[in-house]
This record gives sequence, C-alpha cells and structure tokens, in this order.
Amino acid sequence: MSNAVASQSFETKLDALALVTVRVGLNLRAGQELVITAPLESLPLVRRITEQAYKAGATLVTTFFGDDELTLARYKYAPDESFDKTNAWLSEGIANAYRSGAARLGITGANPSLLAGQDPNKVSRANIAASKASKPAMEIITRHEINWTIVACATPAWASLVFPSLPQEEAVAKLWEAIFAASRSDQPDPVLAWQQHGARLKERVDFLNNKRYHALRFHSNDGLTDLTVGLADDHLWAGGGTTAGNGIYCQPNIPTEECFTTPHKDRVNGRVRASKPLSHQGTLIENISVHFENGRIIDASASAGEEALKKLIATDEGAARLGEVALVPHHSPIAESGLLFWNTLFDENAASHIALGQAYSTCIIGGEKMAEDELNKLGANSSLIHVDWMIGSAQMNVDGVHADGTSEPLMRNGNWA
Repeated sequence: MSNAVASQSFETKLDALALVTVRVGLNLRAGQELVITAPLESLPLVRRITEQAYKAGATLVTTFFGDDELTLARYKYAPDESFDKTNAWLSEGIANAYRSGAARLGITGANPSLLAGQDPNKVSRANIAASKASKPAMEIITRHEINWTIVACATPAWASLVFPSLPQEEAVAKLWEAIFAASRSDQPDPVLAWQQHGARLKERVDFLNNKRYHALRFHSNDGLTDLTVGLADDHLWAGGGTTAGNGIYCQPNIPTEECFTTPHKDRVNGRVRASKPLSHQGTLIENISVHFENGRIIDASASAGEEALKKLIATDEGAARLGEVALVPHHSPIAESGLLFWNTLFDENAASHIALGQAYSTCIIGGEKMAEDELNKLGANSSLIHVDWMIGSAQMNVDGVHADGTSEPLMRNGNWA
C-alpha cells in the first residue's frame, strides 16, 4: 500500500466513495433527477452523494430511508393481513420517476439477519406483495432503460456479522475499509482505477461473446457440484459498465468483478451446492443444495433457512429457474480479502454465481426491444424475483461447451484457465 493511500482519512475515502457513486456508478447527467433508497445509518454517505449529484447538475435528489427497527415492529405487532399488503402507491411513484428519466441508486447495508427469527410465511408473503408492486420499476431496471447503481454503507448490525469477534466500533471501521477497498475508493485516483478495471472486464466479455458457447459445465473437485447450464439463444455476455437505454454509460454495481449472461430457462441440468451462505430479505440461508432437471429445480435443501429457500423458489413459476449465470475468478480482490460479507453485492463478486428468477433482457441480442413472450422463446426466464447465490470457489472448474458437444477448459480451480 502506498503512503498516499495509507494516509487517506476516513472522510477522504467517504468523499471518494460518493464521487465514485455519482461519476462512475451513475454517471449522472445534468438535468436528471436521482431517486435513492438507503438505510438510515447511511445518512453521512447520502449527504455526500447528494452534494456530488447536485454538483453534477441533478435537478432533484429524493431519498427514501429504511430502518431495521421499523421493519421489525411490523413483524412483532402488525395484524396478519398486513403481510399481504405493500405501499403500491410508492412503488408506482418510483416507477413513474424512472419512466420520466430519473436515475436510481440503491444503498445496501441493512442487517442481513434481521428477520432470521421471524415467521418465514410472513416474510414470504411480504416479499411477494412487495415484488408484485415493484415489478414495473424492476422491469425498467432489468431492461437497463435508465442509469442505475448499487453501493454499500457499513452499519453496526452488518459489521458485527462480518466481524463477530470485534467490538462493534472496530467492526464498523474494518467493514468500511473493506468497502472502500472493494469499491476502489481508497485509490489515489478512484475514477481512473475504475476506467482501467472496466477495460479489463470488457476484454473478458469480448472473449466470451466471441466463443458463442452453447452451455457451461460447472464441476467441483469435491464432487458436490456437476451442473450444466445451457445458454439462451442469442445470449450476450456483459460485465462492468453498460450503456443504458437513455444512452448513459454506467456501472450498475459498485463493486463488480463479474461477467454474466442469460441461461436458457429449460436447459439447466444437474446438481449444485452453494459455496457461500445467502442473505435474502433478512434471512440467512446456508449450505444450499439443489437439483435441476430441464431447467427447473426439482429438489432443494439447506442446513439453515430451508423453509425460506423453498418459499422463495415457490414465489412463481419462474422462481425455480435461472435468470443469470456469472463467472468470477477466485483471485478477485473480494475473494482474496478472505471475508464473508453476508451481502450479495459483495459475495457475488467473490465467486461465480447463478440467480434464480428474472433474466436481464439486455443479455439477449436486441432483447431490450423485445416483448416478454419473445424473450421467453429464446430461453430468457421471467419472474417476480432475481436472487443471486454463490457457487464458485477454489474447488470449482468450468468448461465451455460448444453446440457440437465438444468442450474446453474455461476456469480451473476457480480461476481463468
């Protein structure tokens, strides 16, 4: 580490994260509105992002804050019928903002285990109600019609889960350092660092697109995973930055290390074991193991959170099928940190992963202009959910399979072959 980087203060790095969020993640343009969703603890970061957004020419910045204690109050005291309801008026308002050209920023940092002790049936019902209401907004996001990004904020509850042996204040400080490193906000010139990283990801994406693989085969040295993931007809690989439908080039995730594409919803077969726990909507799901047959999960288990996993899979027809497959080398900076973040934004960038549910239409040639039935015919899945979980590790091998059945090594022991 250089002396310049080591000497940077927390405030300097927080300012840099705000700059990266607006300049790199969103690439916010003058005249745009910005809609932010964020945990209450992220207020210092939100203030800096708002300042950067207005400096970039934003006409209006609107933030919706969430609070873990308010969420818990619902599960403790609300009547049963509460869990089939959601604030549809707010979801529609946010969708209207996106339709009008507003950019979207999500700040993650809520307690990953917040709802671990709550009734899984209520959690599932609340998630389904929220997913149905937010579907119009999420369709705009999955079609990349607008510029959007997600960044992270260290919070006490999250930090204590990542660093359970440390005093809370020290745990929060260490989590912030990990966030700054993963988001390149601790670099002397973080914007330049992102430009260089984006160029490296583009080289790998171009390589994968030129290969035109028919399928990927994941097989682990321990024998727990042997999964063939067929790729959608006319699939496109993506990674790093993308040009949204409004013509703005943005980085949808800060951090990001993945190259991803759309699987064929009917051509996934075999068994797969998760390599990391999944934190989903406040529930921790550990040691996921599933069996796919002709694209659909026919058996699923977990050592913890199994009921939540099965309810997730039962959300709708598409929830038991794949909407994304992503390749991430085991030597990625996040993997090499050795940390389990219990947060998908980070853990998915430490390991190759798959996602249940909705596919990204932009990972189909011309898909952003296609109707849902056209996308389905090419193999793109549709669902109310999109949930990533990690399958890559130092034990994982991946082969690229061609249409004639021949294959070649793509990754060995977690890294590019």
